[in-house]
Amino acid sequence: MPRGLRSQLRLRVLLLLLLLPPPPPLAGALELHDPAGPGEEAEEPRSGQAWPSLPFRDLGKWVRAAGALSRRYWALFSCRVWPKTCSLDKEAPAGALGWSLPLLGQQYLDILTTWYCSFRDCCDHGDCRVSNNFTGLQSDLSVRLHGQHLAQDLVLTTVKSYLELPRPDKALALSFHGWSGTGKNFVARLLAENLYRDGLRSDCVKVFITMIHFPHPQYVDLYKLTEQVRKTQEHCHQTLFIFDEAEKLHPGLLEALGPHLERQVLENHSAESSRTIFLFLSNLGGNIINEVVLGLLKAGWSREDITMEHLESGLQAEIVASTDSGFGHSRLVKENLIDFFVPFLPLEYHHVRLCARDAFLSQELLYTEEALDEIAKMMVYVPKEEQIFSSQGCKSVSQRINYFLP
Repeated sequence: MPRGLRSQLRLRVLLLLLLLPPPPPLAGALELHDPAGPGEEAEEPRSGQAWPSLPFRDLGKWVRAAGALSRRYWALFSCRVWPKTCSLDKEAPAGALGWSLPLLGQQYLDILTTWYCSFRDCCDHGDCRVSNNFTGLQSDLSVRLHGQHLAQDLVLTTVKSYLELPRPDKALALSFHGWSGTGKNFVARLLAENLYRDGLRSDCVKVFITMIHFPHPQYVDLYKLTEQVRKTQEHCHQTLFIFDEAEKLHPGLLEALGPHLERQVLENHSAESSRTIFLFLSNLGGNIINEVVLGLLKAGWSREDITMEHLESGLQAEIVASTDSGFGHSRLVKENLIDFFVPFLPLEYHHVRLCARDAFLSQELLYTEEALDEIAKMMVYVPKEEQIFSSQGCKSVSQRINYFLP
């Protein structure tokens, strides 16, 4: 990096430091000289009389502390922007100022990093934009995803465990199943946002919508899906591929994906192993999921007590038996290349209300409980007799709030 640019960035970091609250006192070093003895109150200075001055030795310690803090911020910023050349000490010097950043300081660091990387590549490949924010992913799945305790637990556990493997020998393949509007695309987006700083816009994330990207079965060979996957993996050591409407993928495309999901032989033990996640999003199996959940609810089960054991065998059986899709007959399913089939449960009235609330909040709009009820009542509920599940899940909820805007 040019020396002039480094100097400019140092100056900006220092300017940001001026806005930060002063660092906490160093033990025994930064205390003002108190003329009053122990247990006595110091007299306020009379008019025209100055407060006792700060001793020179204490002033020097203040300066050294500020300089150390400045160097620390520069090191943190450098590691955020140029992780390959990171020289950040793993441990702070003994007896020095505590290096945990205050919340405000962390926000300034994030703002500066985002600002710099918005107009300049931070490195020559996409890996430095990988964040793998598992804490954020856990929070998003628990707070923003409604009514999907099975997907929440399974996705977080499997993705975190896989990405923390030192040398994975296989891509992670997750297949999301359930009715439209239950959160399959939403979870895929949450994964992209928390695993990559640029989210779905990352060069390491590829989204394929079957009827848009592969509309003509006769041109399967021209789509060069294998080449697209390979080039992305060469560019990034951690990649995410999302296939929406996976049940409509042509058998030739499913066959082309097979080798990428197989277990690989790691010959060079010193080389860094790549990490690849495949997500297949499908409405396939939604009917059996709904039937099982409805039966359990009628039998007195709590929704949160439903487990994977209740759904797994029936879901896979319906996927394999489907005659409307080649997905269940592909080698991905037959050869167990899919690691987990993730069921998305049908959403109920109170889940739709939560989605409506989130839609208002995302646009920074005020809402009333009555408005949430009205939006939830707009949805169609099934079965006809019980009317328990929203037929569209939370789909189109965000558009319906327009009816309640002034």
